[in-house]
Formats: sequence, structure tokens, C-alpha cells
Amino acid sequence: MQKSRGITVLMAVLAILFIAPVLIILMNSFKSRLYISDGPFQFPTGDTFVGLENYFGGVAKTGFFKAFGWTVFITIFSVALILLCTSMTAWFIIRVKNKFTSLLYYLFVFAMIVPFQMVMYTMSSVANMLYLDNPVGIIFIYLGFGSGLSVFMFSGFVKSIPLDIEEAALIDGCNPLQTYFLVVLPILKPTVITVAILNAMWIWNDYLLPNLVIGKDYQTIPIAIQYLRGGYGSIDMGAMMAMLVLAIVPIIIFYLSCQKHIIKGVAAGAVKG
Repeated sequence: MQKSRGITVLMAVLAILFIAPVLIILMNSFKSRLYISDGPFQFPTGDTFVGLENYFGGVAKTGFFKAFGWTVFITIFSVALILLCTSMTAWFIIRVKNKFTSLLYYLFVFAMIVPFQMVMYTMSSVANMLYLDNPVGIIFIYLGFGSGLSVFMFSGFVKSIPLDIEEAALIDGCNPLQTYFLVVLPILKPTVITVAILNAMWIWNDYLLPNLVIGKDYQTIPIAIQYLRGGYGSIDMGAMMAMLVLAIVPIIIFYLSCQKHIIKGVAAGAVKG
């Protein structure tokens, strides 16, 4: 009993430590920029509280809604393409067992351990040569970088799907594509949502890849917020805090809305194991 209480207290302390930075950003987004550096941990008072001024100023300075649109476009289509291609690839690798699929699987696993910094300059040059330096082209680049972990996760779950279900679908007249979309994909729903959340959080918050590939022409939210820094001594901390709050709200809503599906997936995996 005491051990469980100790674990509960420890988890509560860790939760507070993780949430504290977000609460500090939220608190400072309502304070005047002149008071944020002097008292970053103090609550807004009558002298320091500026209401929504930082939010309106940040939106005007960054062109937030345009950046938001590009970020939503890139994130949604990148995640959709990653989910479709990697789930089908994982299903093919697990069901068609030969030397080629084994090699293909280990190539995807190897891609997980290659740091992005090792290939970023070569990748940006190749993207430029192949005319992928635009919002549509970067979707395919994200597919390449996100395929390793996604194929690895889907492969582990596909192994738990009984082969008899797919054989029954084939006997009923389904071709491989129909079997995948009507039988396999619905069973993969918990893993699909988990992979979607991981990739959406990564792509939504990514700064380096969009900055290298599409730069200032099609600013995403992280790039737009970065330009609030200005030169030395001209950082608008109030507007930056406000824009950070607006940037994290959509991804938090997305995570909370999908959280129950992740729990169901973990529970289902535990029962199957």
C-alpha cells in the first residue's frame, strides 16, 4: 500500500515537472514583454497583465494564419501518406516472407538509427534537384524519414493478426487490396492512431527540415515563430509566448481526442500477448 502511494506521488511530481513549462509559457503570454524577463515565474498582475495584446501582435507580426494553413496542409497529407504506405509495406513484409522482404525490413530498421543531421545537406540538394522544395514535395520527404519507425511499429502488430482472417476473406472473393482495406486496416486501427500521433507531433513541431527545404517561401509555424527573435535586444517575448501557445493547442487537442484509442490498442495488445 505504501509502495503504491509512493509511486503515485512520484508520478504526480513528474507530471507537474512536465506540465510546468507549458503553464509558464501560458502565464507569460498574458504579460507585457517588459516584465517577462524580470519575473518569468510571477503571475500577471494589474501592471503586467496585457490581456490578448500579445496574441493579436504575434498574429500580425508572424502571419500566423498563413503559416498555420501551410503547417496543417503539410502535416495532414504527410501523416496520411505515411500511414497508407507504411502499413501496406509492413503487411507485405510480414505476409510475404523471403530474402527480399527480410532485407527490406532491415533497411527500414536501419533508417531509424541514421541521424537526420548526417543527411540533411545532401537531402536538401537532392530535394532541390528533384523539385521537391515546395509544400507538396516535402510531403514525400517526410514519408521517407517517417517510414522507418512506422514500418517497424506496423510490422509488430501485423504479426499478431491471425492469418485465418485474411484467408477467409480471400475465399470469399476478396483480392489483396480488398483484403487489406476491408479486413487488415480496420484491425490496425489502434496502431494507425498511435503512429499518426507520433508522426503528427513530429511534423507539426519540426523546424529544421522545412527550413532547409522550403525556407521563407512557405513558412510553417515553427519558422514563423522563429522570426520573432529579431536582432539582439529586440526579441518580442510576449508575442513569442502567445504564438507558442497557439502552436501547441491544436496538437494537444488532437492527442486528447485520440488518447482513448491508444489505451484500447495497448489493452488489445496485452490480451493478444
